[in-house]
Amino acid sequence: MNIVNVGYDSANYYVIGANAARLLVDVGWPGTLPKLLANLKRKDISLKEIPYLICTHYHPDHAGLTQEVKQHGVRLLVLEQQIQAIPVLKTFMKPVNRYLEITLQDNLGLTVKESRAFLLSLGIAGEIIATPGHSEDSVSVVLDEGEAFTGDLTPPGFADERAMESVTRSWNDLRSLRVKTIYPGHGPIRPLPG
Repeated sequence: MNIVNVGYDSANYYVIGANAARLLVDVGWPGTLPKLLANLKRKDISLKEIPYLICTHYHPDHAGLTQEVKQHGVRLLVLEQQIQAIPVLKTFMKPVNRYLEITLQDNLGLTVKESRAFLLSLGIAGEIIATPGHSEDSVSVVLDEGEAFTGDLTPPGFADERAMESVTRSWNDLRSLRVKTIYPGHGPIRPLPG
């Protein structure tokens, strides 16, 4: 599977797939579209070649740029457990952020069960699963080849007592899907923690 990191400002954003069947995983803070476009250009990818975006969770550094990207023709995929988190994102924003609120009516809603067939329609063998722990709306894109795009999923052993059960369950779900390599929202690519 073709995987390209187009991240900036200490966050990783990934383009998965090839040609006009690509999926963008996460985007940056509002107002950073020029940085995203520059990194895509450096990697010889046009935003027009990316039909879909999924946000691993709705925090400013992973979804703040979403509406700006949507205005360029990229359609947002939203899993059912993420719907309520989208309007909450604006509460994290200050006027200086120039945040464009994410519209809800033009997104493509998916369930976890539907995600495999949808990704396969893009030529991507894998699925999107719920991985709460960092936030209740967190999801991960898991490829059948063993890669997982986990956003800010808290590493095992680092969760506070309140989130420990969710974090442990999320990592166990990734293990059950035979994930070998983690593509995190921040930091280097690494093996699945033992």
